[in-house]
Amino acid sequence: MTDTQTDPNAAPAAATPASDAPSEVFDASADGAAFDPQRRATELAILDALRAVVDPEIGMNVVELALIKQIILGPDSTEVKMILTTPFCPYAGSMIQQVKDQAESVVDHDVKVTLLAERWDPRDAGLMW
Repeated sequence: MTDTQTDPNAAPAAATPASDAPSEVFDASADGAAFDPQRRATELAILDALRAVVDPEIGMNVVELALIKQIILGPDSTEVKMILTTPFCPYAGSMIQQVKDQAESVVDHDVKVTLLAERWDPRDAGLMW
């Protein structure tokens, strides 16, 4: 068998295990610099602050629900990209303001909250109904 052929009887490659926190939550720096411990500490502090924002219909916070998809830290502004549990969530305005307020309690500049069109999947939060 040549290198370009695959063995039809071979077992599929094992998937790599996922970590507790979704890796897409944290944005790599734009310049591709090495790991920055101060930046990571700020990202984790923002996530910790966001645990105070609870979805009133489900009773869990936005971090546990995997609603926070990305945090982009900049020198003068920060952006938090998130999704909602339902497209027309009646608490969307309140939750967005709470996310903004909690993130701004960590950084000393403006925070922009962007809603993504992505659909929420309860399995991302480890919920199985």
